[in-house]
Amino acid sequence: MIQVNNVSLSFGKRTLFENVNLKFTPGNCYGLIGANGAGKSTFLKLLSGEIETTHGEIIITKGERIAMLKQNHYEYDNEKVIDTVIMGNTKLYQIMKEKEELYSHTEFTDEDGIRLGNLEAMFSELNGWEAESEAGNLLNNLGIDTTFHYSLMKDIPNKLKVKVLLAQALFGNPDILLLDEPTND
Repeated sequence: MIQVNNVSLSFGKRTLFENVNLKFTPGNCYGLIGANGAGKSTFLKLLSGEIETTHGEIIITKGERIAMLKQNHYEYDNEKVIDTVIMGNTKLYQIMKEKEELYSHTEFTDEDGIRLGNLEAMFSELNGWEAESEAGNLLNNLGIDTTFHYSLMKDIPNKLKVKVLLAQALFGNPDILLLDEPTND
């Protein structure tokens, strides 16, 4: 569940939203409609926590994970397709990157070893050993051939980019899914 209480958002002197109150309940689908530039994408960024409110609060049921299909299909151009999908679970991806960095050290300290042990435990709890396989299955199920999985995002057709970003949003089975212009391209 997401609850929006007296939310306002201003950029300088321009107020985009003022005293918005909404309650999104489980099991329902909601849509935002409005003119271009009205603030729909910005409102979704507020809900996802990507940007902060000027006033008010957004409450998300404790323990629920939000994922968002982003509108910017070029944000990940220098990333591999498979990595872009795994980035959908931010915590898992950060653990993977920190592990890679620690394993790249030519000399290990005791602290490095302890940290790696902790990271490996968290990685396992988040089903990290199956992450690449699950990401690949998502991509395949969305019609993205295996030949693209290890390509850079900038090297795949634009019509596939939105599917990769959808796979990213679905990766890790989020409790709440926000879709920003899912029919683009």
